Amino acid sequence: MDLGKSPLHQLIKTIAIPAMVAQCVNVAYSIVDRIYIGHMADGGSLALAAIGVCGPLVTLIGAFAALVGVGGAPLCSMAMGEGKLKRASKLVSTSFFMVLTISIILVLLLFPFRKELLLLFGASNATIDNALTYFTIYLCGTPLALVASGMNYFINAQGYSKIGMTSVLVGALVNIILDPILIYGFTMGVAGAAIATVFAQGCSAVFVLAVLVKAKLPVKLKFNGFDQTLIRSILKIGFTPFAIIAFDNVMIMTMNTVLKFYPSMIDSDLLISANTIAQSFMLLVTMPLGGISSGTQCILSYNYGAFQCQRVKEAYRQICQWCVGFTILMFAFVWLAGDAFVSLFTSDPLLKTQSLSAIRTMTWMIIPLGLQYELVDGMTALGQVKISFLLSFFRKGVYFAALLLVPLFFGAESAFVAEPISDLIAPIFSFIIVKRNLDAILQWRASMAPIESSN
Repeated sequence: MDLGKSPLHQLIKTIAIPAMVAQCVNVAYSIVDRIYIGHMADGGSLALAAIGVCGPLVTLIGAFAALVGVGGAPLCSMAMGEGKLKRASKLVSTSFFMVLTISIILVLLLFPFRKELLLLFGASNATIDNALTYFTIYLCGTPLALVASGMNYFINAQGYSKIGMTSVLVGALVNIILDPILIYGFTMGVAGAAIATVFAQGCSAVFVLAVLVKAKLPVKLKFNGFDQTLIRSILKIGFTPFAIIAFDNVMIMTMNTVLKFYPSMIDSDLLISANTIAQSFMLLVTMPLGGISSGTQCILSYNYGAFQCQRVKEAYRQICQWCVGFTILMFAFVWLAGDAFVSLFTSDPLLKTQSLSAIRTMTWMIIPLGLQYELVDGMTALGQVKISFLLSFFRKGVYFAALLLVPLFFGAESAFVAEPISDLIAPIFSFIIVKRNLDAILQWRASMAPIESSN
């Protein structure tokens, strides 16, 4: 479909659904591991807590894929909208070498301190061995994970979201097949889950690179196309989404720390296990939601680059509707099928009760969260990084304030209330800011349009 001419409702549907499905499948990487591990006959609940401690660190590493991918992909779409395909190709190539370099640096920096990091962010004496095993294996596969995730953005940026979805499906299917074989068949437990994940990400990485190099895309990856002058522009756009993902995981790690150290009537490892299940559900909300809001950025970026400002505004409005519609569905799912979701992870009655309570508390305000996601990602797509940064970190600030203060008065169990507090206040603030600035941004862009000469 033509990003600049196809009917918006059809274009958004064509791109948003595969992007959303791709992220639903992507959730399978972590959720499937947790489901199998949670049902291990020997110490499943403690192993689940160990994976919960690793989860935020793993996703924090993945944030570097967004730093480059979300940084370069909107610039690639804008360049395509302006007809500058050579620049778009250089952006893809430069991003690839950035992803490789960053992933190697991360492994070298984190490997010596991996045990200390896990202990700092919630691991206990009972969970540290499993956590260390999982994180060590995953860390070794970091280059594969970042290439698979970071470079997939450049397939979606060109409007080929179905191919982008397929790349995620390949990895997820491999992971789902290998997990029971390695965890149970070869009795490898947590190590088997980590190996399955790394191998699956390697399959996705090979698929993504094959598409970018060999497929008939408008813009391809060229291994000799690195241009260091583009690095600053990529990092400038990518910093906000990177920081959003990074701080989201710092929030989860802080949550585990609060659950571990604040006073509570419930065992801290049980609370962390419940939080692991609750965060798994939140992934099922936020990753597909992010798939809609970030997957459709190419529509906004392309048309912004092509000076079609009214089309940008209408697309922005329709994408917001898609995001809110999705969160309405997920809110209904919590109350209709939340118990069934929790049962996927554990048969322990106490853990099931605590997990379901945590999920329902955390999702009180996920409907306005849908609006928050598109308001932030839409500003990023238009290159308005200062605004998107402000909107995102206002929400983080509210969350951290609630997370640290509420449990002081009501105990560690009340930490789950921090999520709905931030999910209500932040979208109201973001809507006001975007409403005040969007028209001025589009008017300025329209004024920059080249004047066609007539004979």
